[in-house]
Amino acid sequence: METPGKQAVRESMEAENLSRDREQLRLLLEVNNALVSNLELHPLLHAISAAIGRVVRHDYSSLCLYDEARDEFVMQALHFPGGTGLLHEQVVFKRKGSPTGQAFTDRTPLVIDNLDEKRFHNDVTSWLLAEGIKSACWVPLLRGKRCIGVLCVGNCHSSVSFDHEIVAALLSIGNQVAIAVENALAFKEIRELKDQLAKEKTYLEGEIRAEHDPREIVGNSTEWRQVLEQIEIVAPTSAGVLITGETGTGKELVARAIHEKSRRRTNTFVKVNCAAVPAGLLESELFGHEKGAFTGAIAQRTGRFELAHKGTLLLDEIGDVPLELQPKLLRALQEQQFERLGSSHTIKVDVRVIAVTNRNLSELLEQRQFRQDLYYRLNVFPIMVPALRERRSDIPLLVNHFVKKYAARLRRTIDVVPADVMNSLTQCEWPGNIRELENFIERSVILTRGTTLQVPLTELRNAPRGNPDTLQAMEREYIVKVLRECRGVIGGLYGASARLGLKRTTLNARIRKLGISREEL
Repeated sequence: METPGKQAVRESMEAENLSRDREQLRLLLEVNNALVSNLELHPLLHAISAAIGRVVRHDYSSLCLYDEARDEFVMQALHFPGGTGLLHEQVVFKRKGSPTGQAFTDRTPLVIDNLDEKRFHNDVTSWLLAEGIKSACWVPLLRGKRCIGVLCVGNCHSSVSFDHEIVAALLSIGNQVAIAVENALAFKEIRELKDQLAKEKTYLEGEIRAEHDPREIVGNSTEWRQVLEQIEIVAPTSAGVLITGETGTGKELVARAIHEKSRRRTNTFVKVNCAAVPAGLLESELFGHEKGAFTGAIAQRTGRFELAHKGTLLLDEIGDVPLELQPKLLRALQEQQFERLGSSHTIKVDVRVIAVTNRNLSELLEQRQFRQDLYYRLNVFPIMVPALRERRSDIPLLVNHFVKKYAARLRRTIDVVPADVMNSLTQCEWPGNIRELENFIERSVILTRGTTLQVPLTELRNAPRGNPDTLQAMEREYIVKVLRECRGVIGGLYGASARLGLKRTTLNARIRKLGISREEL
């Protein structure tokens, strides 16, 4: 039978244990409230440090988050007022051979009363010993069957032991920290995705205004069908493409068609004109920069490579990339990673690169203005876009397409392109290729009054192929035809000068030069 004295001692111990349990529960509740109220990572780290201080006196604490891709930890030092700076935020070390790695792998707390570098030969152990840390406890941060990192608490005195109760309390805090860290990381990822979407939206709104539509790929010639076949072959792959051809042949439309037919079509298509950006700013344009990286860098900027993550990057006029920038561009293409200007942090991306140029890269190689290794990296799948004069059978299709496009834009109805006009347009050399033809047709639509296209053939920068006498005869015949249709009227809104897109005085001069008489009308 229990004596009154023993009963009093037992009741006192039970009351003490109950009080301690209540205090621990209250403490854990405070810790939980502090952790769940912080979604930002840095405020959360301060809250974790304060929470640990309520449980155990310590000289050092850190949070080590695991990077599975690199099999290493990123350490966030939480509390170390007397440190020399060896242990600080963003310290990176390998998992293998470290006490942190053992706690992570075993999924159980690890307590070491006398830290020994022989047992754990790792950078982080050397840093801890150099800072005077002699005893420590490592607690895994568990989320179900996953471990997202390790919480470390250390002391400069080996006499301060981590007994069973303290380890249990740290393990309870670790469970709460795991939830809070996972929430903070998820919040950070959502915020970054939101920022990325905002950047892409701004960029795409600008691109929409550029009005480059892959549906404008028009043509049925043998030469053009070969290009279309090459697009179909390379589009489903992630191979780099080098598109060459003269100015105005539609190289960018080919690049966009490759993107639209690829698995990346739901992601961003980003373009940078390497010739339009000053050489000193091209690196920042491609890779971005940090605030203060150079004079005028008043804010952080995201580069085109980063904007094109998971999508396609078009490097227009690749032949104009400065020689000193080409090694960094080569590294970004090969390793899919780079650093912003003014930063040592490596950014990994998944980008398909399509390069475009109207220059002869082989000549630039011989002149040592273009790196050979970069050329081979870009020239995985070459596509040569033919000049318009090499696909003349496509000109009527292009003319009708552009007439329809600009007539709709100007809210006009143009039903007829005269056969002689089409023949003249087909015979022109068009040194500016499709771009020149499109601009010429747009001007013709603006000048047209009525439903028949009126073309200022006499103002073409280049003449059709053939004998000069024959060309002059064609011009004379066309002017006579228009004069007859206008019943000899030259000036006015519906006169021949308006239909031909010429000034009245210019048309009169051409009539005199060609010897056109009123009897012919």
